[in-house]
Amino acid sequence: MSTVSQPDGRPDTARGAVAPSTAPAPDIDTDTDTDADARHRLTALQGLAALSLDAMASVAYGPESIVLVLASAGGYGLGFTLPVTLAIAALLAVLVASYRQVIAAFPNGGGAYAVARAHLGRRAALIAAASLVLDYVLNVAVSVTAGVAALTSAFPGLYADRTAICLAVLVLITGVNLRGIVDSAKAFLVPTAVFIGAVLAMVVAGLLRDAPAATVTAAGHASVVAHQATAVGALLLLKAFAAGCSALTGVEAVANAVPSFRAPAAKRAQRTEVALGALLGVMLIGLSVLIGRFHLQPVEGVTVLAQLADASLGHNWAFYVVQFATMLLLALAANTSFGGLPVLMGLLARDNYLPHVFGLKADRQVHRHGVLALAAAAAVLLVLSGGDVNTLVPLFAIGVFVGFTLCQVGMVRHWRLERSAGWRGKALLNGFGALLTGVSALVVTATRFTGGAWLVVIALPVLVLAFEAVHRAYGRIGDRLGLGRIPEPPRRAPSLVIVPVSHLSRLTCEALNAAVSLGNEVVAVTVTHDTPEDRPATEALRRDWELWNPGVELLELPSRTRSLGRPLADYVTDLTARRPGTRITVLIPEAEPARLWQRLLQNQRGAVVAHAIRRDTDAVICRLRFRVSAGLTPR
Repeated sequence: MSTVSQPDGRPDTARGAVAPSTAPAPDIDTDTDTDADARHRLTALQGLAALSLDAMASVAYGPESIVLVLASAGGYGLGFTLPVTLAIAALLAVLVASYRQVIAAFPNGGGAYAVARAHLGRRAALIAAASLVLDYVLNVAVSVTAGVAALTSAFPGLYADRTAICLAVLVLITGVNLRGIVDSAKAFLVPTAVFIGAVLAMVVAGLLRDAPAATVTAAGHASVVAHQATAVGALLLLKAFAAGCSALTGVEAVANAVPSFRAPAAKRAQRTEVALGALLGVMLIGLSVLIGRFHLQPVEGVTVLAQLADASLGHNWAFYVVQFATMLLLALAANTSFGGLPVLMGLLARDNYLPHVFGLKADRQVHRHGVLALAAAAAVLLVLSGGDVNTLVPLFAIGVFVGFTLCQVGMVRHWRLERSAGWRGKALLNGFGALLTGVSALVVTATRFTGGAWLVVIALPVLVLAFEAVHRAYGRIGDRLGLGRIPEPPRRAPSLVIVPVSHLSRLTCEALNAAVSLGNEVVAVTVTHDTPEDRPATEALRRDWELWNPGVELLELPSRTRSLGRPLADYVTDLTARRPGTRITVLIPEAEPARLWQRLLQNQRGAVVAHAIRRDTDAVICRLRFRVSAGLTPR
């Protein structure tokens, strides 16, 4: 079936019933791919590289976040690192199981937004979408700044140029993603494999040791552990749990980007989600076991992961492999956002909550406008923060917890409505997960509110209001266009085509040929200025027109000013008043040069006239372009 473009920019079928403007587009078929499409979609392994970098890289700061909170209770508090990590791993298992079900129930992607939209209502869905948008944008900025911070720690001379380096890394990641998510997955597959292999090797080596192999990295650095042990209460453990939950960011990315996988997309996405959860859980628990085994204490200026690499592998080439792989993966973890957010923005555009341009796909299945919008927003954050990761971290992870909570609450309702086999156990699992993530969201917001989290608290409702404003605008456009209603039968009306001319040329001839083919009546108009310098050109055009005698009247519109658009707009307005039943079209001929740079040589009269007609009249505007190099071929 052929397709056409609606006046509001959305594709629509050329035949068949008209769908309401607010109705979602038909579900995407994720079970079948053409050979051409399959090349630009992800396998399960590629999905792990493209969509899990955020979660994988979080092992570099997740355990450290737990240790830093527990360090306030002294060495006794650090003994709770493993229990807190096990609780986070349990939550991770709940989230993986939940999002595995989300993938099956909502194979068109969208994750928390899709679940909330189906089961919690429009407002909850928009809150989920806004939280994910904020999280994805912040993830790009935090990941890039963290990676560059690792680089400048190794090479202090680059510290003054960290903002420029951050922007360069962002441009690189954006360029890779504009080539397609499969290309980005292939490019980042090796760094991901090296990082996972290095961390797992470090865990295994550490478990085989009875004592640290080296403590060089921590030597000479001040410990941040409190000198006097204090009681470890529920609040402290809750803070440590909430801080460590930053390691769970990115778990939702696979569910958001299901359409990016090859058929059967849902099954491949589920396998990727399980693999991500298993690897992340093993690494988190393994690192926490090593922290207790080596009685590691956090120190200023050295990461916990660096100390663990030193203790497990020794201060040798293997230590630097871990550091380099960590630095690289932190910088590339931004790719998770580029894989998930453009798909989510496409769904929001489909539902009329974002401009429809975000729903368009270029070659290689790329949502280019979504990729560029994400890059632009992240670039603004990088510039405003000066490339300082500590400025951005307090804003991070709040949004994802809001999305986690809404998603799991929605899945509880999903199971209650579906009532499939074992639905009570599944609903209980999701309800327990919603309780944990909801509490974590509140604790993280409260503990980081003064550190910058208040910006997220403000930005979240502002973004929701922006979504609703776009939706109302599309609603008004749909009402004006009559979308969702069967239109009246076409009827013929008298047609008058107006052709602005300034001189005789082949362009003028081609324009009149097109005009007499379009309308019942054609009139050529020219704006004249009664000045000594303009009279010769006006008299020459009048004389040449009489000699040519094309059978079309040439009407002169005198103007006291140098304006071109205003006299034409006034003439069209007068015609509309005198001939109310006539359909008036203004056909503006324009030459299109062979070279792009040659367009700078044009006087842009066509654009000036079109702007004036569009602003002051309801006439139809037709800008007819002719390629100069192809023998004036009309477009």
